[in-house]
This record gives sequence, C-alpha cells and structure tokens, in this order.
Amino acid sequence: MNLTRVNLFDVPLKPILLSHPSCILVSKRFVTRTSTGVSPSSILLPRSTQSPQMIAKSSSVSVHPVSEDAKEACQSNDVSGDSIRRRFLEFFASRGHKVLPSASLVPEDPTVLLTIAGMLQFKTIFLGKVPRQVPCATTAQRCIRTNDLENVGKTARHHTLFEMLGNFSFGDYFKKEAIRWAWELSTKEFGLPANRVWVSIYEDDDEAFEIWKNDVGVPVEQIKRMGEADNFWTSGPTGPCGPCSELYYDFYPERGYDEDVDLGDDTRFIEFYNLVFMQYNKTEDGLLEPLKQKNIDTGLGLERMAQILQKVPNNYETDLIYPIIAKISELANISYDSANDKAKTSLKVIADHMRAVVYLISDGVSPSNIGRGYVVRRLIRRAVRKGKSLGINGDRNGNPKGAFLPTVAEKVIELSTYIDSDVKLKAPRIIEEIRQEELHFKKTLERGEKLLDQKLNDALSVADKTKNKPYLDGKDAFLLYDTYGFPVEITAEVAEERGVSIDMKGFEVEMENQRRQSQAAHNVVKLTVEDDADITKNIADTEFLGYDSLSARAVVKSLLVNGKPVIRVSEGSDVEILLDRTPFYAESGGQIADHGFLYVSSDGNQEKAVVEVSDVQKSLKIFVHKGIVKSGALEVGKEVEAAVDADLRQRAKVHHTATHLLQSALKKVIGQETSQAGSLVAFDRLRFDFNFNRSLHANELEEIECLINKWIGDATRLETKVLPLADAKQAGAIAMFGEKYDENEVRVVEVPGVSMELCGGTHVGNTAEIRAFKIISEQGIASGIRRIEAVAGEAFIEYINSRDSQMTRLCSTLKVKAEDVTSRVENLLEELRAARKEASDLRSKAAVYKASVISNKAFTVGTSQAIRVLVESMDDTDADSLKSAAEHLVSTLEDPVAVVLGSSPEKDKVSLVAAFSPGVVSLGVQAGRFIGPIAKLCGGGGGGKPNFAQAGGRKPENLPSALEKAREDLIATLSEKLN
Repeated sequence: MNLTRVNLFDVPLKPILLSHPSCILVSKRFVTRTSTGVSPSSILLPRSTQSPQMIAKSSSVSVHPVSEDAKEACQSNDVSGDSIRRRFLEFFASRGHKVLPSASLVPEDPTVLLTIAGMLQFKTIFLGKVPRQVPCATTAQRCIRTNDLENVGKTARHHTLFEMLGNFSFGDYFKKEAIRWAWELSTKEFGLPANRVWVSIYEDDDEAFEIWKNDVGVPVEQIKRMGEADNFWTSGPTGPCGPCSELYYDFYPERGYDEDVDLGDDTRFIEFYNLVFMQYNKTEDGLLEPLKQKNIDTGLGLERMAQILQKVPNNYETDLIYPIIAKISELANISYDSANDKAKTSLKVIADHMRAVVYLISDGVSPSNIGRGYVVRRLIRRAVRKGKSLGINGDRNGNPKGAFLPTVAEKVIELSTYIDSDVKLKAPRIIEEIRQEELHFKKTLERGEKLLDQKLNDALSVADKTKNKPYLDGKDAFLLYDTYGFPVEITAEVAEERGVSIDMKGFEVEMENQRRQSQAAHNVVKLTVEDDADITKNIADTEFLGYDSLSARAVVKSLLVNGKPVIRVSEGSDVEILLDRTPFYAESGGQIADHGFLYVSSDGNQEKAVVEVSDVQKSLKIFVHKGIVKSGALEVGKEVEAAVDADLRQRAKVHHTATHLLQSALKKVIGQETSQAGSLVAFDRLRFDFNFNRSLHANELEEIECLINKWIGDATRLETKVLPLADAKQAGAIAMFGEKYDENEVRVVEVPGVSMELCGGTHVGNTAEIRAFKIISEQGIASGIRRIEAVAGEAFIEYINSRDSQMTRLCSTLKVKAEDVTSRVENLLEELRAARKEASDLRSKAAVYKASVISNKAFTVGTSQAIRVLVESMDDTDADSLKSAAEHLVSTLEDPVAVVLGSSPEKDKVSLVAAFSPGVVSLGVQAGRFIGPIAKLCGGGGGGKPNFAQAGGRKPENLPSALEKAREDLIATLSEKLN
C-alpha cells in the first residue's frame, strides 16, 4: 500500500496541540510486548517542560528543550502513539522544518469529499500556483479513507481514520536528505534494527539506489526495484510527478533475503514510510520534463509505526485504539483476548468507526443522506449493527432503549488531547449528535431487519427452485435504503453473510429515479480561468482595492466569451473580464459579490462603453468580472473606470458584520461549543448555519436579538488588522466557515469586546451603521444543523415597512386596531372550525341517507351461510362522509356483511372504502388487503385494518370498472371461503 499515492486537493488549516504525553501509564498488554525486565508500574511517559501550543504557533523551527529523563525515555521505552507523533515532529523541527497544524478533514475542493493524505494542504505550492511560505514543513495530519471499508477490522492495518506523519520540502532539500533522514529517523530515533528495514525504489531510479546503497549503507539484497504502478507517483494525467521510495518493516527476517522476496507479502512486511521525489512535470504528450523546483512529500503511518514499536500483532492493539476496544468490550461484557474472530472484528470496526465519526463531527460534518454527512451516517449505522451483533443492549445506565455509542465516543474524546484539542471543547455536541443518530437508526433497524430477513429468505427459496444463484432485487435493496434507512453497503454485508448477492444495477436505477424526482440541481461555479491554462499563465494576480475604495482605474487584461478568449466584445455580449486591479469584492467567505459598472470613455470624456457587472468570482487571486455590455464595445488593453454599487456594498457590509455579532450572541446564549456550519451574506438578508441539536426557544431568540441590538447601539468602532496566522489564532480569533487562510498573513476583523474573526469580507466601520437587527426565521436544515435568517440595516427597514403595510391592510379588513388583531383572528378561526364541523355533520348525514337508499341493492352470496354484499358508487361524496356511510351500512345490515363504496369528490380524485363485519373477517377476508388492488385500478393505493380500510386514487374515469372488479372479486372470494 502506498501511503501518499493520492490525488491532490486543498484543505483548510486547523490547529493541533503538540506536546510530550502527560504521565500516561503504559498498560501491561503493551509493556509485555515492548519491554523486557521492566515493571509495568514503572513505565511513565514524560510531559514536556514547555507549553504544548508553542510548536504549532511559533514561526521558529527550534524545538522544545527536553529534560534528560525525557530524552532517555524517548530512546528506550517511550513508544506510545503520542510519543511517536511528538518525536517525529521534533526530529524534523530540529532539522529546519516548520511544524504546521493538521488540516481539517473537510476539504474546500467541491469535487473531493474528505481529506485523504498529509500533503493536501500544500497542493497549490506543489503545483506552483502560489509561492512557498516556508522552505520545508512537517505535520501530523488526520486523514479519512472509506474506499477499503469492508477490510476495516479484518486486516491488521486498514482504517477509516488514521494519522499521517509527514515531512515536506518545497524546493529546499531533495532526494539525498530525504533518504538519509528517513533512515536516521527509523533506525536511530525509533531504533528499528537495520536488518529489518527493507527499501523499495522505482525501477529506473538509479540515483535513489546509489544513495541507499552507498550513502546510507543498506545492503543490496534489502533494496527492491519496483514498477510504475507501485513506485511512481503522479498528481493526475499531467502535472508534477516523480519516483517513490518506500520503507518496509520485516517481521520475519529469518525467512531470508532471496531475490524473489515479495515486499507485498503482508504476512511478513508492513510498509510504514513513503518518500515521494517530485522532480518531473508530465506533459499532455506523456513526456517527463524536469521541474525547476524539486519537492519532497513523505508520509509515515502513525498507527503502523505504533504497531511495530509496541510489538503488537495489529494496529488495533496499540495504545491509539485498544483503550476504545477495551471500553466496547466492557459494554459487551466480553473479553477481547478470548473473543472469537467475528467478535474481535466487530470490536475493531466499532472502535475504528467511532474514531472517524468523532473527528468528522468535530470538523463540522453532521449525519445526513448526502455527501460527507452520509459517510458519518453510514459509519454510525455500521457501528450500531456491530454492537447489536456483540449483544450490546442499550446504554451503560441500564436503559435497554438507550444509545451505547456515546460512551464509546467519550473514550475517543478522552484520547484526543494530543491529536486535536478542539475535540474536547466540542464534546457535548459530538456526543449528542451521535446519540440522536443512533436512537434514530434503532427505531427503523428492527423493522428493516425483519423485512431484509424476509427478502433474503424469499431470494434463497427462489434460488432453490430455479437452481440459480440467490440474489436480492435492486428495488428491494432501494426500499430498505429509502424507507428503512439501510445503507446499501449494510444490506450487502448482511446478504453476503447469507450467501445472497445484490442486483446493484437495479439499485442504481432506483437511486437515479429518485434523484431526478427529488434532488434540485447543484449550482457549481466553475471558473473558466481555471480550465484554460493559456489564459491564466501570463495573467498576474488581481490587485484588490475594495477595502479602501469603491472605484478605480484599471486595465482590461483579458476577455472571455463562452469560455473562449477574445480581443473585443460589443453591445449585448455576455462577457468575463479580467482586470489588473479592481474595487469589486469577489464572492467568498459566504459574502456575495459586488455589483456595479465598468465605464470606457472616449477622448472627449464621453462614455464609449458601459458594462454592467452582476457577479465576480476568483480563482486563486485572479478576479473574474461577469457582466453584459450595455452599450459600446470593450477591448483588451483598454483602461476602464470600475465602479462598485455603493448602496449594495453597504447592505453587504451591514449583513456581514451582523453575522459576526450573531455568532458571538449564539455562543453567549446557547453555549461556546456551537460553531458555524455555513453562511450567506446577501444584499437583502443574511443566513447563518450553526451546529446545534434542537430548535431555539422563543426567549433565546429574543435574548440573541437584544444582545445584538445592544452591541449595535454601543456604536463600537471596528478594528481591522493584518497578522501572521499563528498570532491571530493566539489572540483568540476564530475562522469563518469555508475560508482558507494564508499561513503568513491573515486579516482579523474585531468588534472590541464582542467578536474577533479571521475574515476577508467587507465590514462597516462602526456597529451603529447596522442600525437594527431582526431574526426572521430559525429552523433545522439537517441533523444537528440549524439555520437563522435575519435582516439588518436598510433590509431591516424594508422588512419592517412591509410587515407594517400588511398589518395595516389586515386591520382595515378586520376593522379592528392592531392590538386586537390576534383576538379577532382567534375568534374567526373558532367560528370557521364550528362552521366546518357543522358542514361535515350535514354531509355525513346526507351520506348516511344516501346509504339507506342504496341498502336495498345489497345481494347475498352463499346458501348455507348467506353473506350480504353491497358494492356501489356514491357520486361526489367526500372521504369522511363515505366512511360514515359504510359504517352505517355495516351496522344496519345483518352480520355477515361486506360493503365497498366509491366516489369522486373532486376532479382527478377517487375515494374508496371497504367495511367488513366480524362474520366476514372470520372467514379470512380482510378489508385492508382487499381494497389495495382495487385502488391501484384507479391510479392509487391504500389499506387499513381487517374490518375497515380506506384508499384513494387519481383516475375517476376508472371508478366504475374498479367497483365492478371489486364486486366480482368479493363474490369469488366469499364463494370460495364458504365452500
């Protein structure tokens, strides 16, 4: 397995605490496998003498001073997962690397779901799109991969969440240093025996071979040349690429060093470190051109190194994961060591999945049916099923209907200190979301499992008769997914256990039909400039002037029509314009783009062209102005006057600052653990999504509004600063959701005493400019995600004026004062309810009368036991009255009696009812089962109880034939039962 052979994409940075572990006792199970002659109680892991934030936030590459005791422990028994992580980072920090934080598991790239490798936050540097911020760096990156989910828990080292330790060079050092340091780290820092470390290189990489053989001294028999599939890394069809060199640990060196030794034999070897030498650019013709800046990208699997150093048989039995397994074993009341293989696999799966779920929710992903949310939901549901297979019933407090996963999550959170300190701060929300999702799934699990069991039995039965392989129909798999919440992967797992395959093509057909019917199209902005390298190659970054000015002179650098470059555009053309400088704000950070105009004047100061700008997007730092030429013509190289619509800009500024105030108010009122999950800053309103597990109470919304309006009334002047990212975070600034921040320089917007955020948006100079704030709605949009919409400034005035106008018209219509509207409306509603009830009673009485009239049309079926049957149409009788009529007929006609009535109360609507007396039901004829097929003839469906059922349809023209069918079926069925 190649640890970093993945596609590239961007990820935002996120802080990580780096420190020596604080006095963690190594359990006996690890001591017995990692030490000799040492008492378990004497092994303590030392705490660093420095603040844990210092490494992550310092711009220096120096390392913490470590005590002599700590150094000795590092060289001997300090093999905990936390220690391995720390020692790796300190090793490279002492060699000039900047320690950078782990990126979020949620990448910014809309085409990629999750962060899957350590080098992703450096994509733009590797691709040469942005200059390097530091010459070299080192990270401990949390990663998620779900492509091998079926192998989790079954193999020794497949995981959903794992940590990748990496060292990176951006044109600083290259192959020789990377190889020498990898060997030094492995054999000296971590003490791996040299005869147990094997090396693979790309088959044509003689340079790497010579370095390993001559500079490092690795015996030739421990160096294996491998092909392109294994040892050549590419970022895609074209772009940066290069050979790899991988380090493998040999668990069984006694098996010898023959030429045919296979490093892919995972019963003997484990790949733990991958070095990528990014030295070429692959052209469209497949040629490899040397890169001007050669880069290094490496990845060392933390869990794998922990397995090696702690001398345990698999990654799961390391101190990174085993404490979680121990907690699950306790809940299941079983012993891991004595459990069978199936139970052990279930324990591992739950532990693995809950690690991933906790960190995903911490990074803002909530369970849902799409995208990243579906990953979380799928992992939780797999864990629930595995828990059920282990006999875990309810929570640890004796509630059989309770959730057990929150207890597991608590153990994961307890172990998170040195991975991500934010997790403990968000613990209440994480645990509550997991609890709700588990309980929600349990409600449908039992019913779904019964249905799945029935479908699998049917499939096996059919297979026995036809002598074909058993399979589950795609429609049935989709029913389980759509109605009972079973991910198709879980259905497949259960089916596989029974020897049944799934018709996945049929399932996909059903999924596609649902998408077409229920999913709205996604509007994905795809900038032309990103897709045409020839256009952007020679275009410099756009200078943004919009913080200080709403107008500026600029030069047209490029024009595009339908994605193609042009030299000139004329009146009526839709065009994309690239300027050298602009006052227009490009959509980002939730704030929509500025609107305005571009003017081209003739020598006589007369307007030669006018372009209306309705959108501005950006790719990296190139702004793309989208608009229409209203008059004249525009040419490349011409100078324009770029003017932003000042009124719309002010509306955006007001709403953006109000968004910052809203986030602060939410944290004060409902708790600091809530965090932003999305936002929209528009001209007419603001929208703010946040993590919370219930709707806000009216008094909470009122308190939030009052807080914000007080801050507005305080007339506080905003302060804007540009700081290094580490300094901004140290000062307490929080990041806006979805924003990517430069490591060296970020913009901090502060409302002193209220709010401090990293934000590139536009803001008011003083909170008094906001004027007023009003929440117009609060609702849930996904599991654990709430949304507030609000208005401020001019939009607030418009909202209030509109409401006042509506109230004035309402008062005039009702002929009451505003303060009396509520009581007047309540009285009217009560009168309406009474009138409707009276009308309903009258319709029911009329229906009963009609029923009495048609009762003489009843006929008998059978001789020895005569059953009275009545099947008739009642014209336009509504459904409730039809029910009353049927009940009247059954009560007045002698038992046994069967009544079926139909009507068409409205255009394109059919109502049906079936009422069977006890004597009919006792024969095994049920109203609920009988009425469904009849309703289908009318384009509908329905059902109910054995004695009474209702149904509907939308094809009145088929009602006569449907009733005739009902009459025939009743006669046939009753005659058969009586015989």
